[in-house]
Amino acid sequence: MRRERLRSHRLSALAPTVAQAARHMLATQAQEFWGGRWALAARTRGRPTVRDVDAAFDRGDIVRSWTMRGTIHAIPPEDLAWVLSVTGERQLRQAAAVHRREGLVGGEVARAEAAVRTALSGGNRLTRKELFDVLETQGVPTAGQRGYHALVALSLRGVVCQGPVVPRDGGPTREQYLVLTEEWIGDAASPADPLAEFFVRYVASHGPAGARDFAWWTGLPLGVARAAAASASDRLTMVDDEPEPQFVVADARPRRTPDAPEVVALPPFEEYYLSYADRTVPCAQEFLAAIGPSMNGIVRPIIVARGEVVGVWKHSVAVGRHADDPTPELFRPGAASDHEVAAALRRYRDFISG
Repeated sequence: MRRERLRSHRLSALAPTVAQAARHMLATQAQEFWGGRWALAARTRGRPTVRDVDAAFDRGDIVRSWTMRGTIHAIPPEDLAWVLSVTGERQLRQAAAVHRREGLVGGEVARAEAAVRTALSGGNRLTRKELFDVLETQGVPTAGQRGYHALVALSLRGVVCQGPVVPRDGGPTREQYLVLTEEWIGDAASPADPLAEFFVRYVASHGPAGARDFAWWTGLPLGVARAAAASASDRLTMVDDEPEPQFVVADARPRRTPDAPEVVALPPFEEYYLSYADRTVPCAQEFLAAIGPSMNGIVRPIIVARGEVVGVWKHSVAVGRHADDPTPELFRPGAASDHEVAAALRRYRDFISG
C-alpha cells in the first residue's frame, strides 16, 4: 500500500515540472503557503527552488483557493471552477453560522463582491490588506475576522482567487495577490460528470484509496462519495476489498523515477499523511498524536522513509532564518540513517533558500 501510494503521490515517480505535479495532484493542501509550494517541489524532478514554484504561480500555472473542507489548496486554474461546483455550496452552508455572526448576510456579500469586482477589473491585482481597504471604503467592515470570512465567501463563489506572489525582501514570500478569477483564468475545464472526475483524480493522485478516504478529503458525505465511486467505476481498478474497496486508476500510473530519494522531508498538512480516513497506513498508531492534527488543527512536517512516517522536523521561514538548517526529530533510532535524513532536509533547505 505504501509503495503504491508513494507512486500515486509522485514521491517515487517525480513529475517533469511543478505545474505537472500540481495538475497530477489536482488539489494540494497549502494553507501554509511555503508548505504547499514545497509539497509540489518535492514531487518534481531536479532541484526546484521556491522561486521556480513562485514563477509557476506568476505565470498562472497554479492558483490557490478554498477548494474543500474550508481549507486552502493549490490547484491548476482550469480545475478550480468545476471543483467548486461540487464543493462550494456545501462549504458556504457550513460557514453560514459564522457568516451570520459576522453580519455577512443579505446584501452584504453582494456589496463586497461589487466593490471587489470594480477594484480588480481590468487585470488589477491587490494584496489582502489592499483589498480590505477597498471593502472598508465601500462600507464593508473588515475588523477582526470579518474581512477574512468575506474573502473566503467571495472565493467560494468563484469571484476571486490567489494568483501571483507578492515579493518579500530577505526571504520567501508569504502572500499572493488577489485577482478576479474570470480574468486570471482563461480556459476552464468542464468535465461531463464532475463528481466522477473528482473521484478519479483523487484516486489517481492518492490511490489505492476508497470512498471513505475521498469523503474525508473532499468534505462530502459518505453517500455522495460512494455515488462518485460508482459513477467512475469504468475508469477504476479495484486492488483490495478489505475493509472496503480500494481503487487505483490503471491507465494513469506514473512511471517510477529510479533515483527518487527514499527518505523525504515533507511539509505540514502533507497530502501523503493527511488525506485518508485511516492514517495508520503511513504512520504507526503511537506516533499519530506527535504529528497531528493537534487541538489547534496543526499538522507538523514529517520525515518519510520508504513510505513510513519516521519522524517530524521544524524550520523557520522568517526573514534571516529561512537558510538555517532544519531540525529533525526521529520517532525511533535506525528508521533512517543520519545521512538520509540530512540529505532530505538539505533538499528542502536548498528549495526554501533558493
